[in-house]
This record gives sequence, structure tokens and C-alpha cells, in this order.
Amino acid sequence: MQERGGLGGACKACKVTAMQLVHLYLNFPGTTKQAFQFYETVFGTKIAMIQTFGETSFMPNVPEAAKDKIMHVQLPITEACHLMGSDVVEGFGPPAIFGNNFHVSLVANDKAEADRVFAALSGEGGSVAMPLANAPWGPYFGMCVDRFGIHWMVSLPTPV
Repeated sequence: MQERGGLGGACKACKVTAMQLVHLYLNFPGTTKQAFQFYETVFGTKIAMIQTFGETSFMPNVPEAAKDKIMHVQLPITEACHLMGSDVVEGFGPPAIFGNNFHVSLVANDKAEADRVFAALSGEGGSVAMPLANAPWGPYFGMCVDRFGIHWMVSLPTPV
């Protein structure tokens, strides 16, 4: 395994500059506001920015049915990672298709935090795909789907 520099650092062996940040962008079928209000309670952070399609000055011909839909929302999870999202509105891009082709992976600070976040995400209409436990490969790990159809992995770097 090649050693890489820190956040924004360069790969010394391959002379490639790493990205400064990576954020996750989620699309919803009209439930973005509710999802992000829920995520505020899960992560204990506040929405940093939210704007509807009707509030945008650069989209003067937004259909009436889309004006209250979320064009962009941003919620910090950590200083370096934010969840972002929007509602999918017909005529403004492809439809939202939910599946298991990606997971949001969270590494908690301790077992209590991992347990709390996992319970919040998988509760109230969510589901557990793999209960939190020490995984065969080592760390405390579990997978769930929240009530908005988003797939999550919650873990610790080591077993408990």
C-alpha cells in the first residue's frame, strides 16, 4: 500500500494531488426537507444552507408544483464531510431510482455513538440489513436502510 499525504496532500509515489474534500449528494422524490430534518436529529448538527426551486433567481420558469421542492440543502456531518441533497423534479434531470448501489459509511468515535446513530437511522420505518457487531474481518460494523431509502454502514475502526 502506498503512503499518501493528508487531506489535500499528494501521493508521493504517483505525483497525484488528492481531492480537498468529498461530500455526499443525495436525491429524493420530494422528501429532501423531511430527510435532512431527520438527519439533523441523528447527527446533532444544523442545516447550513437550504434553498427551494422557487427561491432561485436563475430559474424564473419553475413550475408551480416544483416551487416548494428543495433545490439544494447542505448539512455538515463533520468539519470535512457534509451531506447535500435535492428533490428530483420532473424536467430537471433524471428520476430518483433507489437501490443498493451505494452506502453512506460512517466511522463513529465510540461504541455508544455507533449504537445511537445506527438505532436512529434504522428505527421508525428503517430496517437493519446487518446488525451492529464485531465483524469477521475485525471492526464493530453494521448496515441499515433509513426510512428514506438511504443505505448506511456504521462502524468503529476496531472491535469492541
